[in-house]
Amino acid sequence: MKSSSLLDTDKEFAELYQRHADMVYRLCYIYLKNPVDVEDAVQSVFLKLIYTPMVFNDHEHEKAWLTVTTRNYCKDILKHWWRTRRVALEPLPEIVIWNGIEPSGKVVSKLLSLPEKYKTVLYLYYLEDYTVKEIAEMLGRKESTVQTQLFRGRKRLKMDLGGNYIED
Repeated sequence: MKSSSLLDTDKEFAELYQRHADMVYRLCYIYLKNPVDVEDAVQSVFLKLIYTPMVFNDHEHEKAWLTVTTRNYCKDILKHWWRTRRVALEPLPEIVIWNGIEPSGKVVSKLLSLPEKYKTVLYLYYLEDYTVKEIAEMLGRKESTVQTQLFRGRKRLKMDLGGNYIED
C-alpha cells in the first residue's frame, strides 16, 4: 500500500474509524472499566488522530498507532487528579460483545481484575491477535518480558478461574 495520509477525505477517515473503533473501545474498557469514560476516551483518541498529521504505511501501522495512543491516553486519564478525587457511581449495565465474549462474563471480568502488565499483554495477544514481537514493539518491552508476562498472566487467570478455562 502506498504511503499516504488516510485522513485526506471524510470517507477515508470514516473507513479508518469503522476498521478500528471496536478495538479502541475494547482497549479503553480494559483500562477505564466505565462505559461513559470509555466513550469519551474513544472520541478523544480519534480526535487526536484528526489533529495529528499522520501518514500510515498500511492498516497494521494504523492499528499499532491507535493501540499505543489509546493505551497512553487511558494511562494519562487514570493518573489525572480528577480521577483520584471523585466518587465512582455504579456503572449502568451495558451489553458489549468482544469477539463473541461478553465483558460481564467470568473470563473477561477476571482478565480485567489482573494487574495492568498482564491484562494488557493478554488482551493484545488473545483478543487483538498480535504476536509477541508486535506487542513488545508496541509496549517498548523485550520479547522475553512479554512472553513471561503472558505465561504469568495465563497462570494467574487460570488460578482465578479455578483451572477450568485456560490451557498452558
